[in-house]
Amino acid sequence: MNKLLILITSVVLASLLLNCGNNDPQPESREAKALLQGTWMDNETEDVLFRMKGDTVYYSDSTSMPAYFKVVGDTLYIGNNAGYHIEKHTDHLLWFKNQNGELMKLSKVDEETLKDDVEEEPRAQTKVQTLTKVEKRDTVVFLDGQRYHCYIAINPTRYKVVYQTVNEDGLSVEEIFYDNIINVSIFKGANQVFKRDMHKKNYAKLVKGDFLEKAILNDMTFKKTDAEGFHFTASLCQPYGASRYLVDNIISKNGEIHFKLAE
Repeated sequence: MNKLLILITSVVLASLLLNCGNNDPQPESREAKALLQGTWMDNETEDVLFRMKGDTVYYSDSTSMPAYFKVVGDTLYIGNNAGYHIEKHTDHLLWFKNQNGELMKLSKVDEETLKDDVEEEPRAQTKVQTLTKVEKRDTVVFLDGQRYHCYIAINPTRYKVVYQTVNEDGLSVEEIFYDNIINVSIFKGANQVFKRDMHKKNYAKLVKGDFLEKAILNDMTFKKTDAEGFHFTASLCQPYGASRYLVDNIISKNGEIHFKLAE
């Protein structure tokens, strides 16, 4: 009985080891990566798309982040994005399908030609963008017959938000934006009723986490006064996105604040 059990166990282990060996991931092609080194131009538009150096892709536009790349089988992988199916690849030609399913036909550019004839070169430094300019607003409002002064100051920060998008060449890229801090203050004459810096994290209980992570606190506007107090509407949006969240910031005459989604 023990011999039979040992035999069955051995067969099962051998089968598992064989299956594991068959499921090993396909290795990265070092030869293909070596062929990709250099600067690549779109044959149709004659625009430089990117430079590949070492393990990194550097894009020609100033806003797209450099990204890691590799070739596995017949697929080019860039960053954490989906792969691009390679149709043709030689030392000086690269054809692949972009995110839109279009066939991109690229040629490697001679470095001397790049200096003489091409204006845009791939950039190692990425430009960080802002969605909202620095802005200050000053509003006089009335509550229960009393006069108040409301101030809003929108200030870009150094807090970075990484956003994934598809560029005009159909390539999935990542761009960096600065988030904002918005200061809201309310005065009654010389007396300060309320003053606070608002961050997007203040709205974490109302805004979905996956949206909030890639969102910018891009605006704050005064809405109205009523029995609850002062109402300010905060806007959170993602770059290039059509969707956004509007949050009602309700501040009482005693300087207490609470939030709810705007209707």
